[in-house]
Amino acid sequence: MTTSRLEDWIGREEIREDVAHPGPVAALAALLDYEHPPWHAGTLPPLAHWLYFPELARESDLSDDGHPRRGRFLPPVSLPRRMWAGSSIEFHTPIKLGAQLRRCSCIEDVTEKAGRSGRLIFVRLRHDIETSHRLALREWQDIVYREAETSSVPQQEPADQLRSETSRQMTADSRLLFRYSALTFNAHRIHYDRDYSRSVEGYPGLVVHGPLLATLLLDHALRMDPRLQVARFSFRARLPVFDTSSFELCLAHGADHTRLWIRGPGGATAMTAQLNTV
Repeated sequence: MTTSRLEDWIGREEIREDVAHPGPVAALAALLDYEHPPWHAGTLPPLAHWLYFPELARESDLSDDGHPRRGRFLPPVSLPRRMWAGSSIEFHTPIKLGAQLRRCSCIEDVTEKAGRSGRLIFVRLRHDIETSHRLALREWQDIVYREAETSSVPQQEPADQLRSETSRQMTADSRLLFRYSALTFNAHRIHYDRDYSRSVEGYPGLVVHGPLLATLLLDHALRMDPRLQVARFSFRARLPVFDTSSFELCLAHGADHTRLWIRGPGGATAMTAQLNTV
């Protein structure tokens, strides 16, 4: 399908409803290895909205890679590979556990660009989540589609020169990836099917979910200061992270914001993020 046809999908909306059940939040605490998580009691922790509004595609509607077939809400992009490239999130009103939730999603833009790996299609979404008829959260999400490659391992980027005030070493093993896939109802096989990830997608191992990495970064900030009240959070994926090696969660305070980033093998920056507080 040509880009001009894909642009016809701009403005398309989808509405989903859910309930902020406490079960997924308790599961997230277990996944992050907490007995007593540093979250405000009775409310959804930051980024936990990703645990709700799952896309309940029938098994027969899944593509070979595990994603739901395109053309339902998202445009039917023909490029085979899909990646959550980043998000920018505004937190307006705390979401209470047990609250009724309504999410209105809109396709704001579809653009084509040329990258080192060939054609790229970018789809920008806006998600508005309401509770009690009030806007609780607004997220802009960027999804990128790209062509197949003979190898999915990117060229090594130079080591970052950022100085971290505090860092934490992490390894995202297959158990963690499987549990996050289950928690978010994500069947993308690169996160749990090692044979598929290596032989079909060309990766050296299992790929760590972008939103999981972002969650780990924000959790790193909360571990340093549980009193944080997050007003805005944004992240951008730079390089894939795999279960085959460890990585560092890094943090540095600026004048009016907190910088967060993931330092991968060789010191390259795999993800950058920014946090603003109330």
